[in-house]
Amino acid sequence: MKTSFWQVALVVSFAAAGCHKDPLNHLTSGETMVYITNKDSSVNFASYKTFSIADSADVIENGQLVGRIQGAFETALIASLDSAMRQRGYTLVSKSSKPDLAITITELTDISTGYVNYTDYWDSYGGYWDPYYWGYPGYGYYSPYAIGIYSVQNNSLEIDMLDLKNAAANGNKIVSVWSGLSSGELVFDPNYAATQVKNFLGQSDYIKAN
Repeated sequence: MKTSFWQVALVVSFAAAGCHKDPLNHLTSGETMVYITNKDSSVNFASYKTFSIADSADVIENGQLVGRIQGAFETALIASLDSAMRQRGYTLVSKSSKPDLAITITELTDISTGYVNYTDYWDSYGGYWDPYYWGYPGYGYYSPYAIGIYSVQNNSLEIDMLDLKNAAANGNKIVSVWSGLSSGELVFDPNYAATQVKNFLGQSDYIKAN
C-alpha cells in the first residue's frame, strides 16, 4: 500500500499549529479528528464499475473480533458510502452479484489500563505551597501514599475497499486496494458519519469510475 500525501500534510499542519500557544484548546471535537488514507499505487480505480457494502461493521476490541454491529452509526455510514460511491460513478450491486469492489467497515477499540502513584505527585507539590505564609518556616509536607487506577479507551474507524474483480488473477487472494482510518471523539457519532466519508473521499479523488 502506498501512503497518501495527505498523511504528510497532516503532520505539517500540526507542526505549524504547534507554533501557537495551546492550539488544541481552540479546536472543536470535529477539528481534532484524524484521517489517514492509503492506496495501492498500482491500481487504476476506473477499472472498477460496481461495488457492494457490508451491511454491518466488524467490532475489534484489543485485537480480537468480538462480533458485528448494525446500529444508527453503521446505518448512517453505509448510506453515506453508498451515496458517495454512486456520485463517483460506481454502481451498487448485491454481494451475490459479484461486485468489482467490496467495502468493509471495522470499528476498533483499544482499552489500556495503568496506575498513577500520587505519592510522587504530592512529593513534588510542596514547592507550590509557601510554609512561611502559614507561619511554619522550615516545615515540610506529609505525602500520603496513594495509587490511582485509570483506563483509557481509543476508538477508530477503518474502511477498506477490497478487489474482488481480480481475486482469481491475484492467486485467489482478496487484496485491499484502499483503506481509510479515522480516530477521535466523534468517530462513532451517527451525526458525524457523513462528514467522515466526505473527508475520506475528499483526499482520495482518484477513486472514480470514469
